[in-house]
Amino acid sequence: MRAIEIIGVRWTGPILLAGARGARRFKEYRALAPGISDPQLTLRLKQLQARGLIERTVIPTTPVQIKYTLTPDAEELISLLQPLGHWSERHLPPDDA
Repeated sequence: MRAIEIIGVRWTGPILLAGARGARRFKEYRALAPGISDPQLTLRLKQLQARGLIERTVIPTTPVQIKYTLTPDAEELISLLQPLGHWSERHLPPDDA
């Protein structure tokens, strides 16, 4: 399934979740996806933009501001993944176990 190919790529989940939690600027995505490097975040945002899941908006100010937002397709994908998250909370041990 092509959807699995998208969500199976490392950092896709945390980045989409960061967007769902209100991240709009690069530093906000980085803060909400702990452990990701700046180059990796840049690459993944570009890839998700190419897939139509993230929209990049350049705001012509000084300095230039760039805003990243989830597209409706990304929001739909997240809503479909939420039951999987609930299942994992009930059936899988915590990460620190």
